[in-house]
Amino acid sequence: MTARPPRHRWDVGVAEARAIQERLRGRVRERDDAREVRLVAGADVSYDRGSPVLFAAVALLDAESLELVEVAGVRRPARFPYVPGYLSFREVPAVLEAFRKLRLRPDLVVCDGHGRAHPRRFGLACHLGVLLDLPTLGCAKSRLVGSHREPGPRRGAHVTLRDAGEVIGEVVRTRSDVKPVYVSVGHRISLDTARRQVLRLAPRWRLPEPTRMAHREVNRLRREAAQKAR
Repeated sequence: MTARPPRHRWDVGVAEARAIQERLRGRVRERDDAREVRLVAGADVSYDRGSPVLFAAVALLDAESLELVEVAGVRRPARFPYVPGYLSFREVPAVLEAFRKLRLRPDLVVCDGHGRAHPRRFGLACHLGVLLDLPTLGCAKSRLVGSHREPGPRRGAHVTLRDAGEVIGEVVRTRSDVKPVYVSVGHRISLDTARRQVLRLAPRWRLPEPTRMAHREVNRLRREAAQKAR
């Protein structure tokens, strides 16, 4: 039995947000959960950097066929400013709201963002994973922190991402001759398994299908909101 997921306030400043990250990062488990992955969720958030409005979506897919099973989205005001390294305080409340709309509970969550590959080793994927108490990984499009060699050009090539001598993630080529992605542990998963899951979930495109589907939904929500505003 796992411990009850923690709760905390969201109406905080940067200093308190940092203290929350440092307090909760010890909760992250970097070992594999024993459950079979049948349903996998992708989470994505979109907004204009200067806008107070967030659009968040969660897409739930069958892990074998990658067919869409369920999707949920929300539009809500942001209550934390855009501050690099603290994006989970801006984005996670909206993602949690979208998760509450799902009828089914996923076995794995894929975030469009970082997990351990974060200056304080507690990025968005860690934050969301700990609060949901679900196996979670981060798959980001760009590097936030750390250094690495360039992985080989073919799909499946990967190299270690390190920061201050510590392994914080892997740089993975999901498509041949296309920019790699940055994979890291969120919660209740090992780095090796996180890399394998990303490759399994990205059979055709650079990004895993769950986050690609979630991104498609947030774009639909944004278009819908823009049309209503006209």
